[in-house]
Amino acid sequence: MALLPTLSYEYTDREVTDTFRGYRHQLKIDEGEFYDMRNLTSENAPLLANRRRRGRVRVLQSPGGLLAKEKLAWVEDGCLYYDGTATALTGLSAGKKQLVSMGAYIVVFPDKKYYNTADPTDRGSLGALYTSAGAVEYTLCKADGTACRQPTVSDTAPEEPDNAALWIDTSQQTHVLRQWSAAQSAWNEITTVYTRLRFLSEGELPGLFSVYDGVRISGAAPDGIDGDRIIYAVGGGEGVLDYIVVTGLLEQAVTQTTGSVRIERSVPELDFVIECQNRLWGCRSGTEDGKTLNELYCCALGDFRNWRQYMGLSTDSWTASVGSDGPWTGAVNYLGCPMFFKENRIHRITVSASGAHAVSETVCRGVQAGSAQSLQVVNETLFYKSRSDVCVYQGGFPQSISEPLGPELFSDAAAGAVGERYYLSVRGADGGWRLFVYDIRHGVWMREDELHVETFARLGDELYALTGEGELLALLGSEGEREPFVAWEAETGMLSWQHPDRKYVSRFNLRLYMEEGAELSAWLMYDSDGTWVRQGRIRTRGTRTVTLPIRPRRCDHLRMKLVGKGEVRLYSIAKILTYGSDVG
Repeated sequence: MALLPTLSYEYTDREVTDTFRGYRHQLKIDEGEFYDMRNLTSENAPLLANRRRRGRVRVLQSPGGLLAKEKLAWVEDGCLYYDGTATALTGLSAGKKQLVSMGAYIVVFPDKKYYNTADPTDRGSLGALYTSAGAVEYTLCKADGTACRQPTVSDTAPEEPDNAALWIDTSQQTHVLRQWSAAQSAWNEITTVYTRLRFLSEGELPGLFSVYDGVRISGAAPDGIDGDRIIYAVGGGEGVLDYIVVTGLLEQAVTQTTGSVRIERSVPELDFVIECQNRLWGCRSGTEDGKTLNELYCCALGDFRNWRQYMGLSTDSWTASVGSDGPWTGAVNYLGCPMFFKENRIHRITVSASGAHAVSETVCRGVQAGSAQSLQVVNETLFYKSRSDVCVYQGGFPQSISEPLGPELFSDAAAGAVGERYYLSVRGADGGWRLFVYDIRHGVWMREDELHVETFARLGDELYALTGEGELLALLGSEGEREPFVAWEAETGMLSWQHPDRKYVSRFNLRLYMEEGAELSAWLMYDSDGTWVRQGRIRTRGTRTVTLPIRPRRCDHLRMKLVGKGEVRLYSIAKILTYGSDVG
């Protein structure tokens, strides 16, 4: 019986990837991940899809900040705009601004000005300065400004005083004001003594200052008036002398005719400012008047004009020095606690109802210098850019989430958030910009494009971006002039298909949903030779689902790149694997 030769044969298998897990810029990546991409989104996850078309709202001239309240606010060419309309708050300096929302107010730093969105007539400067011109009268008075009886000044008590008579006791080094009580037959000490200062200001003074303002007085002739003071009364007007009432013991009425008296309500220079629990909080490092500063501040409760109001109350202003090295790099309100960052520290303030606020310090990765705007709270989790990575923080120590972004170091980060997505604009080591998006729900990164965003602001379900070129964009396209289409790309990692059992890829099948006018082409690179070879192209004339077959040549490994334009959804990539004979 003759033996016949055994014929070799091939059989096939199929592997399908229908879950796409975003961007991972590493040498080794998993199925469904992409080494590089452009203008893709996780909104339709696990499908792969292009991002929404953006809307171009307007182009700003000399922009300086962006804020979302009930409407959008921004600074353009030295003027504050609200809801697209120029306000009466003008004369703002050039450069970047911090716009902080507090109630109905918008507070602008470093200009230290404010605007009331509910009452446009309520606007002005946080600080105030008055310098006297002409005579200044000093009189001992009551808290409301009415003059007191002339006291007796001596080191012994007056004999046979009238009821309510006043005596300045000079028998001790610290002089004391006492008042005679006929009912008690005793001289009772008056612990808080007031002095009235009257000026020829024609209503200017009451327009600058309010009751309980914390001010600094300098140039006063009587001793004991200069220094930090609280205004307990203020009044006057056109045709009458203006006055303020402060604490201080005046032994006799004085009229100052030389020099000038300076009254100032000042606001510290602040590196970063936030709002938390009806106060503004800020930080400052550097030098001032020859002194090194490394401090935290807050204004008086509900009063962003007063940063030096110290009355011994829970509502007072507050200042604290910290001992950690380095400049401040950012600040955020996280779950009702002010938090201030350095590159290697987090300082968290516990706000006390009694005013005894406490500062804690955590030595860990902080915010990278220049990346203060990367601080963003998404679903009760804080995200920020550190010097080495992107971190998430939930109250303990920060954790890194940026391994998929690759080994490149980024800087100058700004971030925004809408829904469950964290948008991050960063500068790469080559000086170019990248816009990444992290999806909290799916735990994946996506890369959009090279958009350089200076500031983000979320209003409702839209995320606005102010670019480095001054464009105001609606990233989700809810308003403005929308892009005609979105051009996108997706590049896989290295695909190694040659196996000892002679298994190789004989075909790829791409299952897609494409809207009318959309285009897609598939490219392959064989054995890392640096050349992309186009394998197929589709352009639809109607909205439909299509399959694109790709037949690669046999090789050791390959990469695939999909290049598209228009609305496309990738459902799956099927690999048809062929098992060859031992001969090949």
